[in-house]
Amino acid sequence: MIRLANLNDLDSILKIYAYARNFMKESGNPTQWNDNFPPEELLINDIDSQQLYVYEENNRIHGVFALIIGEDPTYATIDNGAWLSDTKYGTIHRVASDGQTKGVFTKIIDFCNSKISHLRVDTHSNNKIMQHIISKNNFVRCGIIYVRDGSPRIAYERL
Repeated sequence: MIRLANLNDLDSILKIYAYARNFMKESGNPTQWNDNFPPEELLINDIDSQQLYVYEENNRIHGVFALIIGEDPTYATIDNGAWLSDTKYGTIHRVASDGQTKGVFTKIIDFCNSKISHLRVDTHSNNKIMQHIISKNNFVRCGIIYVRDGSPRIAYERL
């Protein structure tokens, strides 16, 4: 089940992000998220804004992500390509799981698609696992965007 996150979930969410950061480092992606990303303040803001969700099974949280519907400033400019559509979209950010359940990303995509069918997502060039999962879920690679710190990300879109 996917539901909105609440402040009572914060400890579990922080543990999942810690696990995900370690997993990324071990799988050849040491720089996408520094040791403190995402910061707790950002997660609290996402919870307050009702855009942070958790994936839960048997009363245990196994995944977390943000779904932000509407224009994303980091997606305003795209290099080496173009977006497929300029219609209203949802952006999926900060996807992480505890590694205990398979198919979490597909469940996240199905949930997001039920909210808005036009979706965008991005990932680091070193995050080969996420690139594979994104492509497997019928996203099209569209180009390169730049996140707040100026670092590039591969951008994908699904209509």
